[in-house]
Amino acid sequence: MAPRPGTPRLLRELNDRSALELLLTEGPLTRAQLGEHTGLSKVTASQLLARLEERGLVQSAGELAGGRGPNAALYAVVPSSANVVGLHVESDVVSAGVADVTGSVLTEVIADADGAEDPVELVRGAITTACHAAGVEESRLRALVIGSPGVVDPRTGDPRIAVNLPHWHEGVLAALRHDQRRPVTIENDVNLAAIAERVYGAAAGVDDFVFIWLGIGVGLATVLGGRLHRGFTGAAGEIGYLPVPGVPLPEDVWRPYTGSLQSLVGAAAVGQLAGTAGFEGAPAAAAVRAAVAALDDGDEHGVEFVDELARRVALGLAAVCAVLDPQLVVLGGDIGYAGGVPLAERVAAIVGRICLSNPRVVPTGVTQNAVLRGAILTAVEQARKQLLDSVAG
Repeated sequence: MAPRPGTPRLLRELNDRSALELLLTEGPLTRAQLGEHTGLSKVTASQLLARLEERGLVQSAGELAGGRGPNAALYAVVPSSANVVGLHVESDVVSAGVADVTGSVLTEVIADADGAEDPVELVRGAITTACHAAGVEESRLRALVIGSPGVVDPRTGDPRIAVNLPHWHEGVLAALRHDQRRPVTIENDVNLAAIAERVYGAAAGVDDFVFIWLGIGVGLATVLGGRLHRGFTGAAGEIGYLPVPGVPLPEDVWRPYTGSLQSLVGAAAVGQLAGTAGFEGAPAAAAVRAAVAALDDGDEHGVEFVDELARRVALGLAAVCAVLDPQLVVLGGDIGYAGGVPLAERVAAIVGRICLSNPRVVPTGVTQNAVLRGAILTAVEQARKQLLDSVAG
């Protein structure tokens, strides 16, 4: 496509887009502040604000006091100019959240997913429930992002090897887009948790880190230079299949939960280990919490259990660090959160002994709904891009 000439109309569009982007990222600003950030005169800033107000994208947001003369008017993006929804789909439950384009979460709801064999019906019902709770019309939704277990095929956007969701397979994304009539994205759940971690949690402001999910399944999200690395087939981070010393290799990776590292640190293995140490609990994270509490009280069984769990996690993490040499490692998922600082410190010490890389290891800082929060953040980013593109013609 040939470049558009620098006409007055194009310049207006670029100025309007720049101002709207600033208001989305920086919050309410005065005309003078907009001018300072964009290099535009107050007159030009006033004109573009008037255009954005006329389109229903910007509104007055109070006044800024403190200077000489009358208070300066503040302008902000109209929150309802676009709404989004994020979902986290699991085998027995689906979580949904609605947010506006500023990123403010209006509601989060949990719906029963039992017996929902049709992904389209399941998603439609969850969206309706969430929008009703938020008081938002579904027609105002501009983006939908769904967190799902398994590998997301980069060619089709469909999930693969989603063990707990047998009805989520090739063709489901097209069916959802046809039903919703709006942009729909399916993303790996651990990747979304890492996105939330980088905004709200222990990885805030960190451009190079890995996020390990320790739960029923084992997964890894890698952020390099501030961007997620998904791999050529979308399978980057499936470290449950990582070969580790002392554990037999799987005979068939397509069978669920057969990977070497999975057999060491997945919830079933951790639960079994906890049982032999006298810390039985369901789910496994409850046993880990009990063991950490016992460790804090000086119980040798708690010390032995957490030490062994750390050794197992470190076997897999050392291989990751030898290749990526990350600045930070975050332990997430139910088990990573339950292990807390005692587990993280022990993992770091062991990795430092067996690997040249010596990253800082910390527990997750996002303690609730990490996948859902990541889905909402991703949906908000998509809606903002739509809004900015619409302003730029």
